[in-house]
Formats: sequence, C-alpha cells, structure tokens
Amino acid sequence: MLRRLLVSASLAGTVLVAPVAASAPAHAAVQAHASASCYKRSGNHWNCITPGAYCPKEARGKYGYAKVTKKRYRCSQYTSSTWRWKRA
Repeated sequence: MLRRLLVSASLAGTVLVAPVAASAPAHAAVQAHASASCYKRSGNHWNCITPGAYCPKEARGKYGYAKVTKKRYRCSQYTSSTWRWKRA
C-alpha cells in the first residue's frame, strides 16, 4: 500500500514539472526573437548591437551602438575568419 502511494506521488510530481520544462524553450525563443528584432541597420550605423557578438557581413568596418549601454562599438576582425563588435 505504501509503495503504491509513493509511486502515485512521484508520478503526480512529474506531471506538475513537465509543463514548466516544456514552456521554458518557448519563452527563450520569444526573448531571442524580441532581441533580434531590435538589431537593425540605420543608415551608416547599427542599433541595438550586443558587444562581443559576431557581426553580419554588411556591418564589417561599420559602427554600432549597444542596446543597454548605448556605447559605440565597431565591427572589427577578431580572427582571420570572424568579425565581432569591439569597443570603439
């Protein structure tokens, strides 16, 4: 009897945890989409960049402004094949 009660309790706990875990990736996808929509080209510079992140091919050598700090960054060559936003 005790064993059956323990199994039922563990199954009930699993059911309660599963929906929370399933909604986490969906929430992350919404956040990623929201931040990606902010990142855009405005004339000769870029707005809402993330410092240290890879920059697109069109931004190479151009300036951008950070989303949070509003500081100026430049898309600079990091290695022979990668470009990142570095503090200007």
